[in-house]
Amino acid sequence: MAVKIRLKRMGAKKTPFYRIVVADSRSPRDGRYIEIVGTYNPVAQPALLDINEELALKWLQDGAKPSDTVRNLFSSQGIMEKFHNAKLSK
Repeated sequence: MAVKIRLKRMGAKKTPFYRIVVADSRSPRDGRYIEIVGTYNPVAQPALLDINEELALKWLQDGAKPSDTVRNLFSSQGIMEKFHNAKLSK
């Protein structure tokens, strides 16, 4: 089973709000997910980003692949750098 970390769209029309979820890659974008890792609100000024860092690192180490957007969000929070450093130190 290929597991991805991706955005699940929530909120009303023209006011998107996203949950960062871990899901099977075959499930639909807004469908079933395994676990919620965080939230992202691009409408707020400035954009609000709340990520559970421990959960994100756990799923990355277990082999979950982040989508391009989630990878950028993780990089802005320094999670991808921590993941790569942990991977190289083994």
